[in-house]
Amino acid sequence: MSSNRTIAKNTLFLYFRMFFNMGVTLFTSRIILKTLGVQDFGIYNLVGGVVVLFSFLNGAMSSATQRFLNIEIAKGIKDRINHVFCTSMNIHIGISLVVLILAETLGLWFLNYKLNIPSDRMFAANLVFQMSILTTIIDITRIPYSAIILAYEKMSFYAYFGIFETIMKLLIVYMLSLFTNYDYLVVYGVLLMFVNLLGNVIYRVFCIKNFKTETHFRKYYDKVLTLEMTSFSGWNLFGQVATVGANQGLSMVLNIFIGVTVNAAMGIANQVNAAIYNFISNFQIAFNPQIIQTYALNDYEKHRGLVINTSKYSFYLMSILAAPFLLHTEFILHLWLGDVIPQFVIPFTRVIILSSLFDALCGPLWMSAHATGKIRNYQLSISFILLLNLPLSYLLLKLGYSPVYVLIGKLGLSFIAFIYRFYFIKKIIHLSLKNILVYASNIIPIFILFGGVFYLIKEGVMRETTWASFFLYTLIFETIIFFSIFILGIGRSERNLIYSFIKSKFGKNA
Repeated sequence: MSSNRTIAKNTLFLYFRMFFNMGVTLFTSRIILKTLGVQDFGIYNLVGGVVVLFSFLNGAMSSATQRFLNIEIAKGIKDRINHVFCTSMNIHIGISLVVLILAETLGLWFLNYKLNIPSDRMFAANLVFQMSILTTIIDITRIPYSAIILAYEKMSFYAYFGIFETIMKLLIVYMLSLFTNYDYLVVYGVLLMFVNLLGNVIYRVFCIKNFKTETHFRKYYDKVLTLEMTSFSGWNLFGQVATVGANQGLSMVLNIFIGVTVNAAMGIANQVNAAIYNFISNFQIAFNPQIIQTYALNDYEKHRGLVINTSKYSFYLMSILAAPFLLHTEFILHLWLGDVIPQFVIPFTRVIILSSLFDALCGPLWMSAHATGKIRNYQLSISFILLLNLPLSYLLLKLGYSPVYVLIGKLGLSFIAFIYRFYFIKKIIHLSLKNILVYASNIIPIFILFGGVFYLIKEGVMRETTWASFFLYTLIFETIIFFSIFILGIGRSERNLIYSFIKSKFGKNA
């Protein structure tokens, strides 16, 4: 029961953070787009993506650090926790040096000679690139501190810090108006860099104050532990390369064929999707420490239950949140951005949100795979599937297809990746045939109903979106989804719990 209360409390903190951040981010994005313009907004998203392309090593080690810290915390030995922290810091410092070298050589060449950026904006793009490199390097060395906070489930700090960062970014938007004689793109990059530097200082101070023993960084080298963490991250590296390739690499391919306007469209579509998917990621973050620790403690039955239920409920939550955005994409984007809507934004947004439905299902599956540590075959297969995005997108664009088909191809590969992830986890955590049938019988009907109701409303009855039709059809869509989940998506025991809760809260007044 204590673990359930912890998960519930952490989820509330994360949702509080997410609601605030989402509102401010959507508000500031509109102003930034208007201030920078479509071209500079696209350049900023593109240049930042080049740096992210070289930080795949960091993503691989981040997952390894989180896993090893959670395992040692479950065992309760503080010295071992500190050993993992110090080892992780040593590795991350090495990664930051590798990223610096790659970015300042291959990255600069790619930026200046391969990407499709207007010549009069190349100087500004290079300045933003250098600031992005510095920000990324500092972020890399923050990973062990962030992992400690998440492993100890200190979600209150995580929530408040996220709100602080968002407020600072809101201030940046208003500060831009003070620099009318300067290049807005460069000023925006400088201000964001300083906010990031301040945030990193706060992170370190909090961890040193609250986890002094665990985060005491000293000269320490454990050959066995270093090999274990690098071996784990080495296989995890394939997955990170694939993820970066499927996202940032895809943006590079689109830029080469079409230009920076398509990167602006991708940036906006990804922001809309991130605003929705933050609900899901916050929900899953609250469960991730428990998923890893139950496996470390050999509580396999509870581990299976956490994985399946988190996957299932993540999908339901994503379906409920995605419905109005899919149904009224153009209407919502006009409300948010006004008349400044780059080409391809509307179809990009819809397809990316649909891809996130599969991502919602997958999150607990890959976390379970990481908990087991048996990830070689998993990462090799997933990497192959996801990296198919690059040749597929290049082929489609070369043949003259619209960029929308590139995103549809990505959606198809996301579905294939989900099928493989579930097949892999089925073997690792020994899901029974009954577990699989119950999971499928919950998920598949909701997915079919979701698609069917969307098609009927969008193509059958809704002619145009007004405020009245927005609320009416959203209410109809959400009501059908909600009752479908209640009747088909959950089991009898879960429905009984809901009945009992309603009765305990309202039965006394009946």
